[in-house]
Amino acid sequence: MGCCQSSMLLRMGERETHPEKEKEKEKEKEKEKEQAYGNHPRPSADKEAVDFSFSEFSLAELKAATNNFSSDYIVSESGEKAPNLVYKGRLQNQSRWIAVKKFSKAAWPDPKQFVEEASGVGKLRHPRLANLIGYCCDGDERLLVAEFMPNDTLAKHLFHWETQTIEWAMRLRVALYIAQALHYCSSEGRPLYHDLNAYRVLFDQEGDPRLSCFGFMKNSRDGKSYSTNLAYTPPEYLRNGRVTPESVIYSFGTVLLDLLSGKHIPPSHALDMIQGKNNMLLMDSHLEGKFSTEEATVVVNLASKCLQYEPRERPDTKDLVTTLSPLHTKPDVPSHIMLVIPKQEEAPSTPQRPLSAMGEACSRMDLTAIHQILVATHYRDDEGTNELSFQEWTQQMRDMLEARKRGDYAFRDKDFKTAIDNYSQFIDVGTMVSPTVFARRSLCYLLCDQPDPALRDAMQAQCVLPDWPTAFYMQSVALAKLDMHKDAADMLNEAAALEEKRQRGTRGS
Repeated sequence: MGCCQSSMLLRMGERETHPEKEKEKEKEKEKEKEQAYGNHPRPSADKEAVDFSFSEFSLAELKAATNNFSSDYIVSESGEKAPNLVYKGRLQNQSRWIAVKKFSKAAWPDPKQFVEEASGVGKLRHPRLANLIGYCCDGDERLLVAEFMPNDTLAKHLFHWETQTIEWAMRLRVALYIAQALHYCSSEGRPLYHDLNAYRVLFDQEGDPRLSCFGFMKNSRDGKSYSTNLAYTPPEYLRNGRVTPESVIYSFGTVLLDLLSGKHIPPSHALDMIQGKNNMLLMDSHLEGKFSTEEATVVVNLASKCLQYEPRERPDTKDLVTTLSPLHTKPDVPSHIMLVIPKQEEAPSTPQRPLSAMGEACSRMDLTAIHQILVATHYRDDEGTNELSFQEWTQQMRDMLEARKRGDYAFRDKDFKTAIDNYSQFIDVGTMVSPTVFARRSLCYLLCDQPDPALRDAMQAQCVLPDWPTAFYMQSVALAKLDMHKDAADMLNEAAALEEKRQRGTRGS
């Protein structure tokens, strides 16, 4: 009895002190958050809020979002050669794009293990991460769904740039933000990251660097955790095949080398240069000396510590953030300006009214599906747009119709440049006008990455047939390709309204 009373009193005492413990926990969490953001302003409330909750997706939803996993939607750096392909896609009636990672069928044989692992990673939520928002486990299919980052990888911006390299201040921001991401995940009990490298650092629509969530899961239950060259692999992983928090720090050191040099230098070579006091030889010549020697020395020294052979001699994630935070000297300059990219607007959401197959394809900017629909529709909507007298059926007319037929064959066979040439011959004669030909040539221009003439043709189709929904749909896609997303959404709404009106008229008659 006395034992029971003591237990009860103890539990009551615990309940009484519980609020204080909770306050302490909250303080600790706030401390961790401050550490995760460093000594500069946090992201805005909009940026910090995460729109997506973690959920299960059906295979049908992801097939629709990626146009049945079309090769046109592959965004993996290695294209179709990548062992586990990543596709971009857009969920029905949502404006935001998603990234879908498709594992090989044998990668995760145990569905329960796959779901448990994905659910664990899905609990992570941070503005420095490309967050995991869901999964699909259907039969043999194993897929992960994450926020889509539209502005390429760090590898692309560092190693394969076209006009100019990343400025020094932006490189420091990348290092800090990824350190903050790792520190957050470590504080949440997820310290292991598989194969951290420049391809895992992605840039969002505002140009901010984020760490891909896919690296928190192995490529398979028994698969390798490192796909990179052995020269870049942590030495202890080569010995025992296990990823540890310390091996993640080693990989972070290789990313620092990438940022310093603009090249993928083997750590052993870099350490030889550092030990030989040749720090400046490490620096990217494309920076043309536009960097602080003091800041570069701090980063070089940090990289050297991260790349120590003995894991226990490496810093932890808190040390990374503490070292890099004072170097973030341009907190008020937006990343998209430093990265020299246009800030991308989120595409407005699709109309609330139900869309036809054509409307759905246009809202997803699915050019392949639009092509299939235009082929199937043929010239049904052209009826009544041309009234020709018998005298007008000249040889020139026959030649013109022959040009249109050649254009139709090329269009059907997806030879879009030939289709443009032949449709142009038909249009230039001017005896007949065809909204369908304009719509088809508009799509051909889009498929040839020429949105300006595509928009002009879609507008011409509207001039010929003012209430034709297809003309408005094609304008919507062309406007979206020109990054005029608000106008594109308005045009999509107008097209859907015209289609609804047309359907009501058909039912009424």
